[in-house]
Amino acid sequence: MDLIDELKAFVATAQTGSFTAAAEQLGTSNRLTSKYVAGLEARMGVRLLQRTTRKVGLTPAGEDLLSRAPALLDDLDDLIAGVAEGSRGFSGVIRLSAPVTFGELHVAGMLDRFGRLHPGLSFDLRLDDRHVDLAAEGIDLAFRMGRTDTQTLKVRRLGGFGSVLVASPDYLARRGTPASPQDLAAHDCILDTNRRDPRRWAFGRPPVPVAVQGRFRVNSARAAVELAAAGQGLVYAPRFAARAALEAGAVVPVLADWPGEEGQLSAVWLEGRVLPRKIRALIDFAAEDVRTAGIL
Repeated sequence: MDLIDELKAFVATAQTGSFTAAAEQLGTSNRLTSKYVAGLEARMGVRLLQRTTRKVGLTPAGEDLLSRAPALLDDLDDLIAGVAEGSRGFSGVIRLSAPVTFGELHVAGMLDRFGRLHPGLSFDLRLDDRHVDLAAEGIDLAFRMGRTDTQTLKVRRLGGFGSVLVASPDYLARRGTPASPQDLAAHDCILDTNRRDPRRWAFGRPPVPVAVQGRFRVNSARAAVELAAAGQGLVYAPRFAARAALEAGAVVPVLADWPGEEGQLSAVWLEGRVLPRKIRALIDFAAEDVRTAGIL
């Protein structure tokens, strides 16, 4: 019986608390997982798990092994992958998730640049503004805007982004230019429903919220900016979503002396899993690409 398989079965069982959950994680049968753990206990001459009808617990020896085994397995996987990939390069599929606007404006191009460096890789990019369940949908890596509340995810901050208030010159000529955030109550505001609270925009340091309203509600920052460019009102959007319209003069900044809200862009992945070298390479590439592209 292979020692590595035994260690993987033990770690998965200890982390999930059951042989059934461990078997699902490893893609093996419940019986084989239990057999691997029993084989490891026999090899070491010590009981590692306390088995009951409801759950599996750790013995003191099991706790000691669990504190060291995951790092050992990670190092071994890293060594094997490094040798294999060093001769043939990265290969396989990377499945990613990203918000729609950020995905269209930046992630697609970033994957093109990364893919040119690693022609053996394939990519499955899924654009969705909801926070998808990485485990349920088989996602290797997700890009998230704003706070990430899920405690089962590992997070790496890639950069920060700011929000900017914009409107078309035509709208401002018709309706006047707001002089303070409080003036927004008298204006048509285009609501981006992807924001945590679409009807409350915040300005200043510290941020002071103001209530807003308008005819248009849309779940896309890019579409909201297009509506603003068409003269339908003011929009409070991530700066990267408004950049092209600002550069073209289709919209102009409003309340420029009032700092906008700030958020963060993060890469997230499932906690407790061995992160393949190709995913780590992509995360490192994304961090540098975001910085050099200046999109945020």
